[in-house]
Amino acid sequence: MAANYNEKLLLNYVPVYVMLPLGVVNVENVVTDPETLETQLKRLKEEAGIDGVMVDVWWGIIESKGPKQYDWTAYKTLFHLIARLGLKIQAIMSFHQCGGNVGDIVTIPIPKWVRDVGDTDPDIYYTNRKGTRDIEYLSIGVDNVPLFAGRTAVQMYSDYMSSFKENMADLIEAGVIVDIEVGLGPAGELRYPSYPQSQGWVFPGIGEFQCYDKYLKKDFKEAAAKAGHPEWDLPEDAGEYNDKPEETGFFKRNGTYVSEEGKFFLTWYSNKLIFHGDQILGEANKIFAGLKLNLAAKVSGIHWLYNHHSHAAELTAGYYNLFKRDGYRPIARMLSKHYGILNFTCLEMKDTDNTAEALSAPQELVQEVI
Repeated sequence: MAANYNEKLLLNYVPVYVMLPLGVVNVENVVTDPETLETQLKRLKEEAGIDGVMVDVWWGIIESKGPKQYDWTAYKTLFHLIARLGLKIQAIMSFHQCGGNVGDIVTIPIPKWVRDVGDTDPDIYYTNRKGTRDIEYLSIGVDNVPLFAGRTAVQMYSDYMSSFKENMADLIEAGVIVDIEVGLGPAGELRYPSYPQSQGWVFPGIGEFQCYDKYLKKDFKEAAAKAGHPEWDLPEDAGEYNDKPEETGFFKRNGTYVSEEGKFFLTWYSNKLIFHGDQILGEANKIFAGLKLNLAAKVSGIHWLYNHHSHAAELTAGYYNLFKRDGYRPIARMLSKHYGILNFTCLEMKDTDNTAEALSAPQELVQEVI
């Protein structure tokens, strides 16, 4: 009887990983209080039986001194401490700023030399219709534009991952580092920064489209002209961060989003996001090929306004998901092409967790994504 029970436990075993504090390596590139961390991890392993930890590996810390000047010293110290305790590591390639999102208690910006480029060319950042910039992640519009000491954004991310592989080769080979989650946007998620608290967004606002930098504007106009509609332009009627869908021309019932121009825009907007993920995960796959590592990407669970016909909050984030249009299948298909794991952010939520006005349906959303 006991043997059968133990076999069932093994069959249903799910590894448990604990997220390390965001500032476990601080902005000065030093491990914060390693003695306390070691004590806490020992206790978690002994008393809770955890298998390992998940940790952000901040671009803004590692390449802070200049192009290709990588300093992995603190992370090597941290990772070897974790390895000594017999724990595994899920490493997040964090190409975004820490600070300005839910749960961010420290601030770690993207590298200063990259931000210096933004001082003279602010269009490297995501931009809303009013021209407000979001400095937490570089715009998809510069993915393939060599603005950063001769490199494109994709090349910078690729070089960073290559350097990580070279410097952590012993830990990868030893099976200590088991997963690489590739950051693909704000908060490390494959999405646009459509609901930034730093710009006054409050739940359950619709958010705003983030494609008004000059690079994405040009891309859209070229795409529209190629489709035979040079007169089409980016939305002007999609409202502001905290509007309700029915208050806008774009998201109201039978609004712009169901017009031919609206459908074209939403297809372009969501496809840009998927191609962005495809490119960077493609680089990661080449870099980590042949190694015993899982690749993963994080997709945000935009559960509010899911029960509104327009799914406005999902649309502004780049997920073209409607009642009769599955916006997650193309993302899953792209991930599966790279043998990637889809990490989803609202698995634990219930429909009753939010007020009725939020039109929130996390359980239905999770079921759709599954």
